[in-house]
Amino acid sequence: MAVNQLSEIQNIVVLMLENRSFDHMLGMLYTADGNISPSGQEYEGLSGKEANPDANGEPVRVFAIQSDTPHAYFMPGADPGEGYLATNSQLFGSNAAPVPPVAKNQGFVTDFAYTLGWEAKTPGFTPVAGTVASDIMGVFTPKMLPVLSGLARGFAVCDHWFASVPTETLPNRAFASAATSQGHMDDKTKKYTAPSIFGLLSENDIDWVIYGYTSSPLTRLNFPDTTNAAASHFGLFTDFEKAAADGTLAAYSFLEPSWDAAGNSQHPNYNVALGEKLIFDVYTALRTSPQWNETLLIMTYDEHGGCYDHVAPPTNATPPDSSAGEFGFDFTRFGLRVPTVLVSPLIAPGTVFRVPPGSMPLDHTSILATLETRWNLPALTERDAKAPHVGNVLTLKTPRTDDPLQGVTVPTAARVDAATLPVSHLQQVQAELVAALPVPDAHGGLHHVMPVLANAAQARAYIDERTAAWQAAQLHG
Repeated sequence: MAVNQLSEIQNIVVLMLENRSFDHMLGMLYTADGNISPSGQEYEGLSGKEANPDANGEPVRVFAIQSDTPHAYFMPGADPGEGYLATNSQLFGSNAAPVPPVAKNQGFVTDFAYTLGWEAKTPGFTPVAGTVASDIMGVFTPKMLPVLSGLARGFAVCDHWFASVPTETLPNRAFASAATSQGHMDDKTKKYTAPSIFGLLSENDIDWVIYGYTSSPLTRLNFPDTTNAAASHFGLFTDFEKAAADGTLAAYSFLEPSWDAAGNSQHPNYNVALGEKLIFDVYTALRTSPQWNETLLIMTYDEHGGCYDHVAPPTNATPPDSSAGEFGFDFTRFGLRVPTVLVSPLIAPGTVFRVPPGSMPLDHTSILATLETRWNLPALTERDAKAPHVGNVLTLKTPRTDDPLQGVTVPTAARVDAATLPVSHLQQVQAELVAALPVPDAHGGLHHVMPVLANAAQARAYIDERTAAWQAAQLHG
């Protein structure tokens, strides 16, 4: 086995997108090749015969989303169930996990049917016209996702990378930054008190920056050691592009997409093509940077978002701490597979990167383990202490000079005016967090009531204005 070149990496960049499963985005990457990569490695993708039963017990097969599929880049057409109970339903056919928790992954169609039913009666949910339960079995082809698929083929794809917990966004993002959600299993908890990787890096004089897309990043408000960090640790995507061009990237850069429903996070049912453009822009900024040869890019998704995947999540997760889990969850089960692609000129093309069978699988705390291994840092919790790092994917001593995306055309799809869209879930989360920031009013008091936000554009403006007022108060405080 080649000695890994992790010590050559000076910059680790993470782009974490939203709510898509592995099969949904990359399951067909090597289907036409018998699920064998160009390097001869096995790949746990789709055969095309996988199916889930509908409400009548009739099988619904996976199908390829093609360019002529109506609203192709907005599939599956609505926001599937993604919380703990919905995930149990998708895995076990019941809201409650059996003992032992043997998953058959046969509840996706019926759970989506249930979700479509209650969303149709709930203001703020806007499914694409004509969306039906069977749409959850739609999966993107490599042709439809030439950027993500091109990087997965051109560098390394992880076909056994799992979300840290079988639930929605904020707990999984907490694991990606702090290796714990402190027992929380849904998005009702928006702030954590645990130390994060960002504070750990600061304690060891290692620089880091969190980048929002066009607004201040949400992650800044999730942990005390990020909320209290200097403004120099935060920026926008244009700042990331400039740092890459100038060769001044921090040791660790964490990138967020835009959170509104007109944005590029790829959250269902947002425009997946805009996320392809974001991935392309991140890759291009890094590949043209003077720091390219010493950079590792990790692209992943925080959770599966209710989208179909055929692989049962492992049950050998290490609980991060002694926190009692909501819903009685014991933190020994991982979430479903999510698309994860590793990019570096020190990675051989066509790599399928896994850890040995029987060992702790890759999950979001592998990001932390990689940072900790590279810079000899202590673990934050028992979870990242046991997590494998990805350094062994870096097998080349001489950086590659080829560009796997040369000649690739980035897909496009019609944009939607944010003023016509409701406030997204994560916009609402960020708005509530900025509303609680200590900003003096005209009388010097801190009382503030968040206004009613009618649409995505208003939410974005409120978040920006409130954040700017908080930053100004800090400067003059």
